[in-house]
Amino acid sequence: MSNPKSIDSTVNEMLEHAKTRGLETIWDRADEQKPHCVYGERGLCCRACYMGPCRINPTGKKPQKGVCGATAEVIVARNFAKMIASGTAAHSDHGREVAKTLLLAATNPDSGYAIRDVRKLKRVAQVFGISIQDKPKEKMALEVAERALADFGRQEGEISFIKVAPEKRQAIWRKLGIVPRGIDREVVEMIHRTSMGVDQDHRNIMLHGARTALADGWGGSMVATELQDILFGTPSPIRGQVNLGVLSKTDVNVVVHGHEPVLSEMLALAARDKELLDLARSAGATGITLAGICCTANEVLIRHGLPIAGNVLQQELAVATGAVDAMIVDVQCIMPSLPQLCKNFHTLLITTSPKAKIEGARSMNIQAENAYQGARTIVREAIANYANRGAVDIPRDKMDLVAGFSHEAITYMLGGSFRGSYVPLNDNIINGRIQGVAGVVGCSNPKTTHDKGHVGLVEELIANDILVVQTGCSAIACAKAGFLTPESAVKHAGKGLAEVCRAVGMPPVLHSGSCVDNSRILIALSEMVKVGGLGQDISDLPVAGAAPEWMSEKAIAIGQYFVASGVFTVFGIGLPVTGSELFCRHIFEEYKDLFGGHWAAQPDQTKIAGLIIDHIHAKREKLGIGKGKERVLFDMEMRRQLEV
Repeated sequence: MSNPKSIDSTVNEMLEHAKTRGLETIWDRADEQKPHCVYGERGLCCRACYMGPCRINPTGKKPQKGVCGATAEVIVARNFAKMIASGTAAHSDHGREVAKTLLLAATNPDSGYAIRDVRKLKRVAQVFGISIQDKPKEKMALEVAERALADFGRQEGEISFIKVAPEKRQAIWRKLGIVPRGIDREVVEMIHRTSMGVDQDHRNIMLHGARTALADGWGGSMVATELQDILFGTPSPIRGQVNLGVLSKTDVNVVVHGHEPVLSEMLALAARDKELLDLARSAGATGITLAGICCTANEVLIRHGLPIAGNVLQQELAVATGAVDAMIVDVQCIMPSLPQLCKNFHTLLITTSPKAKIEGARSMNIQAENAYQGARTIVREAIANYANRGAVDIPRDKMDLVAGFSHEAITYMLGGSFRGSYVPLNDNIINGRIQGVAGVVGCSNPKTTHDKGHVGLVEELIANDILVVQTGCSAIACAKAGFLTPESAVKHAGKGLAEVCRAVGMPPVLHSGSCVDNSRILIALSEMVKVGGLGQDISDLPVAGAAPEWMSEKAIAIGQYFVASGVFTVFGIGLPVTGSELFCRHIFEEYKDLFGGHWAAQPDQTKIAGLIIDHIHAKREKLGIGKGKERVLFDMEMRRQLEV
């Protein structure tokens, strides 16, 4: 391929295959959209009412105001804030479904759901202020679920997980008046403020934008992550495999795609059911392979070790192999192109959420109450469809990985059962073996070379002794590149980071889960502050965040809650804000004084790495740990002089 669309040879191979068959993919549609609307790319198009649509001329000529008089910074702020609201709604609605499922598990022992992590249940109960003394786990789970659901509709006060943040950070939020009151309330108010004729001050709009985003990171997303761990088990390091080569020529292949693990957990159980395995063999298959795409893939990987077929841009290519007997989708990041593509193959496409139907796909309304039976029905239909399979073209490439690095797993990994702590991490940052920590997260985007932003950035960071924590499609990209194995530390990491990785037996890149699991990173950062030695707030830490190939509104919400939590955050591709210098100055510069964290936008992954490395070094200098301590080999006389 003369101009490869991806750094992943498997993707390029499948694109050639699709082209030969005359199949349309996301890359074809992306090319058809060029050139992109300059007003939209810069955030200058306003559709808040029907006196327009209005746009501001980016060349400086007229028009410089909308029909109502809205300036460039107001239009840009409203558009950006609406993305925050939408992203927050997506993550938070996910969290709501998980809370409802925990409620079901607590009240209906026949539901198929169980409480698998009682230790975490007790910790979350204490965060919610619930007494755990002499209570059965079902009673605790009921109260936790009810308290979590109450945080969605709360009208005043503060959402519960805010108290997990460092005290200094909480004080900053309270002083600014941006502690979320209720998750749904902040989303609704954000939509209200950005409707026609309401909030006309870009700084005030974005102040509530921060409050809304915090309702995501420290609210809906954290609810989703923490309660999923209670229900399905808190992840710990587990081996798996990734890329389209995980699909089987001889097994029944069921691919799950989306974000909510309520059904995929049951599919994982159904795929191992002896009766269904026997049925698959009687149909001529050797077994059942359950593989994932996008964030559902991450969910089934970190708890079951099930394989990942690819990240979001590979969903069509999985179908194009001809080997997928059923693709099961729920919500978020599902391409409407799938039904038409599936018509070219035998693949059965099933939507499972009443919130997300797609014309041309079969709809099965599967709720938590009937999830296991629904999962068994789906697997049976996939088995029946196996006989309709034609020729298959599965790429051979697949890569080993280790994933499942939850906050709890990292704590145990660093200290064991009785000395679990972040002290070793902080100590190695202080002594300079690890320079800092970077969260590299987010989507894939056909506007740039697929996976290049993620892989290029992460490779540069770990080579400079920066430990990388990943979630979502970014983690999948780096898994395919081979960065998520302990052995990769020797090959790719700097001397100091590699030494720590060898001692602990961990990769230099830690896979922490799906995109809602960015809340794990918030908890980890809070724990680093709590341990001490690296400042009193998240903004003091030598850490940074990046989303080099973002595309979703969810990513904007994530970026805003990390910035509001005190983290320097860089987005690749670009940001739809460049139409207003005033707005850019606000989030790129003024945020430093307001939150201690700020945004940056840079399309070149090498320059993103430079920004992050410089930022981490500056934080180290401010903490007085700019240079790593020289290692001293103590002789016996020096040991005698030590005070114990």
